[in-house]
Amino acid sequence: MITKRTDLTPDQNYTWIDARDLDKDDISILTDEYLISSELLADIMDADEQSRIEKEDDYTVIICRLPSAEENEDNPLERTTVPLGIILFPDRIITICHGDSVVIDDFARHRVRRCPVNTKEGFVISILGRAALVYIRFLKYINRQKDLVEEQLHESIMNYELIQLLQIQKSLVYLTTGLTDNEVLLERLQKTPYFRLNSEDEAEFLEDSIIDNKQAIAMANIYSDILTGTMDAFASVIGNNMNLIMKRLTTISLSLMFPTFITGFFGMNVILPGMSSRWAWIFLLVLCGLVAIIGTIAISDKRNSLMKRSIGEKAGRKNRKERTPSEIRYLRRKKQTLEAED
Repeated sequence: MITKRTDLTPDQNYTWIDARDLDKDDISILTDEYLISSELLADIMDADEQSRIEKEDDYTVIICRLPSAEENEDNPLERTTVPLGIILFPDRIITICHGDSVVIDDFARHRVRRCPVNTKEGFVISILGRAALVYIRFLKYINRQKDLVEEQLHESIMNYELIQLLQIQKSLVYLTTGLTDNEVLLERLQKTPYFRLNSEDEAEFLEDSIIDNKQAIAMANIYSDILTGTMDAFASVIGNNMNLIMKRLTTISLSLMFPTFITGFFGMNVILPGMSSRWAWIFLLVLCGLVAIIGTIAISDKRNSLMKRSIGEKAGRKNRKERTPSEIRYLRRKKQTLEAED
């Protein structure tokens, strides 16, 4: 879809051609009517294209990365970025985006204020400044969703919550990459001779955009580090829970080993005491139960902790030796000597 817009501001001195959600007909119009090379269109539509600025014969090309407006239905917490191509002609500016972006949609719906959009250069830095603010908004949204997932993990650790954390981590990687590419582009706009600002207001707005972009990068790094630590902590909790379960299963297996030994002993083809009695099976059953209970207590954690505590108390009493009368008199004399010196 290609749309011409001249209503951004009353003193707009250029025509904005908004090209989004391109199909074959739109690509033909851009190449035939606006004389944009097919190689440049292929670069702009490449999802992995990096931000840059370059000068052609008839126009200047700027490629940046903006937050995407589309949400994945299968992964609702996943936020991605899309490349935006900005082509500057003497009398018009063309923005080309293969998908859609929140930033471009805000400009198209006149939701942006206090941006120097009366010139082409001001429109470019307005897009980059608005992109930094949208990045910050997305990062805050992702951080809130991370807190909600953490609360769910505290109640029940399931695969679904862990998959949500992986989606959030993936979104942070996409946003951090887009912010890093835009940071390089913003710094280059201050130095390149292909891009000249028209007023001090535009220069101040560009500096503010750089500051906002750096703030977004710092937020993304902080949230990413916190999320990494959170996932490591919950991975440790899951591993600890698994160890406890295996420990309990091992205790049960060892407890059942003692009755198995007794039943195997009585199952031998030899004469054993009580075999002629019809109540022998009851005696054997009671014996197996008692042995299982005693074995469970012998290898349980409570019994081990009590043994460790009693051993520690005995060792402490052993280490605390009683002083002899001669040692007591010596310590008293030493104390008196030190007091006299003071």
